[in-house]
Amino acid sequence: MKHQRPLLIAPPLRASAAAFATVLVLTPGGAGAQTTDTSCYVTGGGTLEICRGNEAEGVFAAPRACEAASGVQILRTTPGTGPLQAVYQAETPLDAKGKRGSEACAPRRATDPLDGGSVRAGAMPEQLATSMPPAQGRLWEMTRAVAASRETGRTRANRRRGEAVPVAEPASEGIAARHPMTVAGRDWAGDAYSYVFFLAAVPTETGNRHALLQARTLDFTRFDLREHTDEGTAWTPYGAAAPKGRGRARASRDPNPGAVLDETGAPILGNCPGQGFDRTDLVGAISVVDETYHYFYTDVLPSDCGEPPATRRLGLYLRTSRDLTADRVWSAPRTIAQPLPGQSLIRVAKAKEMDRWVVAYRCNRPANTMDGPVSDICVQYTADLAPGSLAGLTWFSEPQAIMRSTAYLGLRSGGDGTGRFGRSQHFWMTDRYGNLATPTTYRTKAGFLTWLDRLAPGQAGTGPSSVFGRPVYWGTWSVRPVAAR
Repeated sequence: MKHQRPLLIAPPLRASAAAFATVLVLTPGGAGAQTTDTSCYVTGGGTLEICRGNEAEGVFAAPRACEAASGVQILRTTPGTGPLQAVYQAETPLDAKGKRGSEACAPRRATDPLDGGSVRAGAMPEQLATSMPPAQGRLWEMTRAVAASRETGRTRANRRRGEAVPVAEPASEGIAARHPMTVAGRDWAGDAYSYVFFLAAVPTETGNRHALLQARTLDFTRFDLREHTDEGTAWTPYGAAAPKGRGRARASRDPNPGAVLDETGAPILGNCPGQGFDRTDLVGAISVVDETYHYFYTDVLPSDCGEPPATRRLGLYLRTSRDLTADRVWSAPRTIAQPLPGQSLIRVAKAKEMDRWVVAYRCNRPANTMDGPVSDICVQYTADLAPGSLAGLTWFSEPQAIMRSTAYLGLRSGGDGTGRFGRSQHFWMTDRYGNLATPTTYRTKAGFLTWLDRLAPGQAGTGPSSVFGRPVYWGTWSVRPVAAR
């Protein structure tokens, strides 16, 4: 696969980014700086405040019309400064070998069930933290093998009898590797690997469900998949050659990942079947505190599985682990907060240089424009590191289904020129343990966000695909004690 071309965002904007002429790269005190709404809101149990405006923003990546990027997590893989890694969800390669054939590519639409189903990774130097690095597809072909590993006793019995096993039709946008979440292994115990947890949609008797899968890597170039065998767990290089005697000796065999197990031995699957790009069952982030891994994620409330997808509500859940290499990795789920709107996407991590949780989630500003609600990203802090502190947050104003909140950052970049914004699939920069970090250039900032704007014009303008060619933006925020006003 040809790598995605890096796009360095620093004033002045490159001429090739003319499609994004409405975007301002704002650097406090520098060229392009402007004064906007600087009103503040209180968070952290009343001890902290975040003020809107005068934050740096810009275009992180402008994918070509045949490419996509979302959920971009940036990691500092070594202490202090050093090389960074970007891990994110992208399009599936156009052929099994990941080769495109030429630098030019025709606009692509999300019509193939596998579109939007690939994990990409790429390295970038610290000083280029606002530029998408050259990246290549690392993981994608998952679905058929995962479906086989999901067989229940009933489906196995049906297969033995030669009976058909009903499965759901595939989702319209993406059923392969999706929503990567990356964290270091137990390096304090000699584990040199980094682990990427990601999702694949599993066709089951009741519909497509998200399954949690796991890969590991030493260099973010070569990955091993966690597979389940009769002998137990095995790590198999992704794209390993098929055994001799089965087709061509050097042909890559199909991957056979199994869903990650919890402490009860059950595979970790979404509570309910669903479809589409915006579903957030099992989507979240992993953060290490006191040598314990905390996996915060959203999932549909089991009581709402029978409701139409548009009216389903979510819960925020937590699973923990002491060892990502164990046969049964994660604890049983603990409910942290409920109910939440069905379109919520929530990331939780330990705050930068504070013993608090910070949460970033999709929200709308309190007031509408002529075009309706203004999409934004909300950020709040807890008073401490007790997971239960998240339950005490006021996530949204009533009625919650509208997703309005006063805790919005006031992001400015993106949009289609009429005030319509599509801020989704956000992630942020972390250290190797999944805890918040910032680029050296923005060392005084509290956080560094990335998000996808599905409404902003892409390289091929607007069109029916909501994924391909759409820009990814970045922004920062600052937090300070209330007494520091």
